[in-house]
Amino acid sequence: MNLFDYQFPYPSQRMPVLARNCVATSQPLAAQAGLRMMLKGGNAVDAILATAISLTVLEPTSNGIGADAFCIMWDGKELKGLNASGRSTANWTPERFKGRTEMAKRGWDSVTVPGAVSAWVEMSAKYGKLPFADLFEPAIKYATDGYMVSPTIARLWANQAPDLKDQPGFAQAFMPHGRAVAAGEKFVSLAHAKTLQRIAETKGQAFYTGDLAEKIAAWAKQTGGDITMADLAAHTLDWVEPIGLDYRGYTLHEIPPNGQGIAALMALGMLENFDVASLPVDSPDSIHLQIEAMKLAFTDINEYVSDISTMRVTPAQMLDKSYLKSRAKLIDMKKAAAPTHGNPATGGTVYLTAADESGMMVSYIQSNYSGFGSGVVVPDTGIALQNRGTGFSLKPGHANIVAPRKRPFHTIIPGFLTKGGQPVMSFGVMGGSMQAQGHMQVVSRMVDYHQNPQAASDAPRWRIDSGVKVGIEYGVPAETIAALKARGHDMPQADRWSTDFGRAQLIYKMEDGYFAASERRTDGQAVGF
Repeated sequence: MNLFDYQFPYPSQRMPVLARNCVATSQPLAAQAGLRMMLKGGNAVDAILATAISLTVLEPTSNGIGADAFCIMWDGKELKGLNASGRSTANWTPERFKGRTEMAKRGWDSVTVPGAVSAWVEMSAKYGKLPFADLFEPAIKYATDGYMVSPTIARLWANQAPDLKDQPGFAQAFMPHGRAVAAGEKFVSLAHAKTLQRIAETKGQAFYTGDLAEKIAAWAKQTGGDITMADLAAHTLDWVEPIGLDYRGYTLHEIPPNGQGIAALMALGMLENFDVASLPVDSPDSIHLQIEAMKLAFTDINEYVSDISTMRVTPAQMLDKSYLKSRAKLIDMKKAAAPTHGNPATGGTVYLTAADESGMMVSYIQSNYSGFGSGVVVPDTGIALQNRGTGFSLKPGHANIVAPRKRPFHTIIPGFLTKGGQPVMSFGVMGGSMQAQGHMQVVSRMVDYHQNPQAASDAPRWRIDSGVKVGIEYGVPAETIAALKARGHDMPQADRWSTDFGRAQLIYKMEDGYFAASERRTDGQAVGF
């Protein structure tokens, strides 16, 4: 019996790690798993993959073996992007969901084909230095021997378990004592360990065409899902060219649609039409301007962004500087708006980052979407399936309408900042629709207000919900909130422990090494040597 509780009533200050080889993520044991790969002679890709694989065990409240993944990396010479998000099944026609007004949030009707395993295989084969099986060693040990659940993860576990306990396989996998696992309590998952071992020894083949695929398809058939062996075998990932937008001498890069990263670029493109630096940091004017720009960006992406093959406008058209200037003119500095989309000219997630002394920098994100995801867990495998199908639209004629073998709109986005074509920072701010908002807020703080990465990530944030409703974080002065409410913002203040405002990890390139930061809103850690 512990003498203490897991309450933390006093503010604490994190300091960055300054080192030549770094890893930063939301769970300390996972960050250290990545560091172990570097100490074995591995590079940043080996570190990121060991961290990602460990996070499926250590932070199941956000990601799992059945997750999706995206990556932006500086390979030492140039920037590369990877889209490893999965697609819908062959059966997902609009007619299949006829009579519904929106996609399911949980259960099999929210499950698309998982892509994270394919990212592990591809990145290791193309860029890794260590044997693929080595990357699984820390995760398998944590799953086999157990680990003590960290406080933030325990809180998220307790919040989600009651809603998911009746989903197929969930209680067996994640409620070992008929309840969520508590902070400091040991959690063991032998089934998860065996599955990771199979993925390691078959280099992913078991998951997409072998015995694990058979188990996924059989569970779907038995419990009302429609993922088949053919759907899993049809999965492919794509190396893509990141999209970017210049902002006051720096360039923010994002993965192109089907992701929401373009919203961060659009918002910055609107902010560039204002002298943001002249507005005091965290002042009502500064926050109001950023909120209004972000709203305009969101209305556009909600209308136009989908699987890029089905978009009616191109990313280039949405990022056209003259179009963004016209959108910026709609901002009223004295009044909150609930804007509608424009017309461009036609023509719950884990984030992790690593960098090594060779110059390789990796920005990687992996997610089940809504916490544990769909809630569906394949028995005796530890495979928790994501609920990315929720991102589809059922609106007839919409670019993002559900269709067979199509990628849905995605919220997870890795970020990367460059200057003059050279790497500056790999970073991300995980957390649903908060991600694009977090990217914009962090970049503005660093570029407009010259805050260091740790301060820019620790600073209080706001989050657009819908219309004029904007959540604002604990720590923003009461007079600032009052001034924003006077402009028409519906602005409830969150409590200190809210996880609605993202969880950032950042690695900034220094002259000799890196500045690695892990923010205060999570159990995370930046490590290095």
